[in-house]
Amino acid sequence: MMDIKTQVTKMDAVVAQGAIVAAVNEFFADDATTSDYNNGGTHGKAEMVAKMEGFTGAIEKVNGITHHHSIVDGNVSASEFTFDFDMKDGSKIYWHEIIRRIWNTDGKVIQEEYFNAA
Repeated sequence: MMDIKTQVTKMDAVVAQGAIVAAVNEFFADDATTSDYNNGGTHGKAEMVAKMEGFTGAIEKVNGITHHHSIVDGNVSASEFTFDFDMKDGSKIYWHEIIRRIWNTDGKVIQEEYFNAA
């Protein structure tokens, strides 16, 4: 069994650098699903990569990405982040969220959910 704590630490470090597409490519299982505040989500790694490519392509400026902390319990992790972006359309994104992930025995994310931490 892959050490989930190590995988969480590695993935969170990649996300904290703003390399969100790279994080999905490296750490998601092919059949991974995501759930976005109950407003739909993605099915499969390829769909999530496409979504994140679109999202990151719409960012004008990264003001900050803060990784607050993570906890791991068995094959479930919860990572707390604050994302602060200026978007190309003139809008601003400021998200303080908990990213909950379920990991498989190969150390890949099979499910990711987002919760507002505010």
